[in-house]
Amino acid sequence: MQISGSSALITGGASGLGEACARRLAAAGAAVTILDRNAERAEAVAKDLGGAAKAVSADVTDPEQVAQAVAIANEDAPLRIVGNCAGLGWAGRVINRDGSPHDLEAFRFIININLIGSFNVMRLAASAMSGNQPIEGERGVIVNTASAAAFDGQIGQAAYSASKGGIVGLTLPAARDLSAVGIRVMTIAPGLMDTPLLGLLPEPQKEALGSGVLFPKRLGQPDEFAQLFEQIVENPYLNGETIRLDGGLRMPPK
Repeated sequence: MQISGSSALITGGASGLGEACARRLAAAGAAVTILDRNAERAEAVAKDLGGAAKAVSADVTDPEQVAQAVAIANEDAPLRIVGNCAGLGWAGRVINRDGSPHDLEAFRFIININLIGSFNVMRLAASAMSGNQPIEGERGVIVNTASAAAFDGQIGQAAYSASKGGIVGLTLPAARDLSAVGIRVMTIAPGLMDTPLLGLLPEPQKEALGSGVLFPKRLGQPDEFAQLFEQIVENPYLNGETIRLDGGLRMPPK
């Protein structure tokens, strides 16, 4: 997929992995639309990118808001690239130390944002992409974000791991469904990344987390995620697969 001249929609694009992807794609010539609940931050990133960059304040679980964002992304150039980077973490055991059960609403909330939100964006964006004029048979590419926790979920990560495991499980059937219209679906499963959430930790704690990575022994950088995202977009033979981006990390139980 040629990035230059295409439109890209990046959810969670106002910070972290999403922002890094937005910046990479804009630098490569895409018209980037940043979808984020943080309207102020999204506007600031879009302004900094300049050119055809836009910001849309939306909730990924809201069909009407996402449909509007897709329409906005499709205004200046055909929407051919989607990055699902919006997501939240959560910590909670199936039963707590006092024997009380996991909060069911918290579990639903994480599944709703991370998994259902990603699918909501995928289905609406794919519908718009299906009307594109194909370029060498390809109409678009959708890249989702899972996590190493989808495979190596730790104690207290039942909700988060289930949501990210769902994204991994969604990848191949979605790619099969959308192959009929020339749309690829891929997923990146990052390990420990130096995002704003981990950025709040003191440096010694960040170094301790990074020491568990095989090599290099450090946290991953958001731009390394964005680099892989860009490579997936540009390589037409990558489809229906999840790529771990974790430096060989395998998460311990806790």
